[in-house]
Amino acid sequence: MAKVIFNNKKALFFQSLKADVESYFVKNNIKKTGNWKLYSKTLILFPAAALTYVALLVFPMTPLLGIGLSAFLGFTLASIGFNVMHDACHGSYSTNNKVNNLLGLSLNALGGNAFIWKQKHNVIHHTYTNVDGMDEDIAKSPLMRQCSTQTWTPMHRIQHIYVVLVYAISSFAWVFIMDFTKYLTRKIYRTPLQTMSKGDHLVFWASKVLYALFYIAIPVMAVGWQAWAIGFAAMHVVLGFTLAIVFQLAHVVEETTFEVVGEETVIIENEWAIHQINTTANFAPDNKMISWFVGGLNYQVEHHLFPRISHVHYPALSKIVAAKCKEFGVQYNSMPTMQAAVRSHFRFMRQLGRKPESKPASLAVSA
Repeated sequence: MAKVIFNNKKALFFQSLKADVESYFVKNNIKKTGNWKLYSKTLILFPAAALTYVALLVFPMTPLLGIGLSAFLGFTLASIGFNVMHDACHGSYSTNNKVNNLLGLSLNALGGNAFIWKQKHNVIHHTYTNVDGMDEDIAKSPLMRQCSTQTWTPMHRIQHIYVVLVYAISSFAWVFIMDFTKYLTRKIYRTPLQTMSKGDHLVFWASKVLYALFYIAIPVMAVGWQAWAIGFAAMHVVLGFTLAIVFQLAHVVEETTFEVVGEETVIIENEWAIHQINTTANFAPDNKMISWFVGGLNYQVEHHLFPRISHVHYPALSKIVAAKCKEFGVQYNSMPTMQAAVRSHFRFMRQLGRKPESKPASLAVSA
């Protein structure tokens, strides 16, 4: 497997930025973990999901209302993932690791697995962001071509259209296919899966069984298999699309850059922090409603620089990061609205779907 090395010999940018961020927390006498803003979200989102689930099983309703509530459940579950699970799995929800580990298991309640996700996201994605050959988040080839170094196929000409369907079924594939693939192969893309303890194995299988019980068996018994199938599909379409589009807007847009790694050791000339800024983008920073629902993941630059700081602090940190980028002449990627980010993403996917121009024979030989 290839080895990636970041050139951190002149990591002056991040040293200066860290000092300013530390000063902010000391000066304001606040913790880096969550506060009442995060806890209130937990107290709203968890009951909202539970009540919606119960209502779908207990109360008679029209098909249209059932589909609407199922879709709402999917959106609420996505927001739990963005707000509670994400901070907890990064260890930034609470200063108490037991609380973080417990709330991190909310991912298992959504059908995923916290142990696998932590390695996939916290370790691999956050270290090798947008590095083709390492970052599994952009390793969807040949289904999707997400950077210019990936192999092009004719179907990519319309990928900017069919990716909507791919995103819509992504959570279904995650729950029923991808987690099991990683677990059974003991590998996350090209990286070996960390050794799982007996407890980790038990949690994996127990949570999958409980997911099947609460999301399939009980609903089928309560409303019948046809109503369940329609509602289950509606829930996953909204859940999958919401999760996918928010994370795509952070990295797979026109404003971000990509690296490629082959079989040999690769040295990325930027220090790690600048690499994170180059490969990440913010969107809709002034939209408080979007920030609330997506758990501050519209501030992905700040999140990638300081993943162990709770998202409730990102709006304040963004001003510090933007100022430091200006001081050091580093491009700070931030799109004013979510609509602008969505347009950038689909334009980029359409651009990557075009057949690459072939090199002239003479150049091909010399290369």
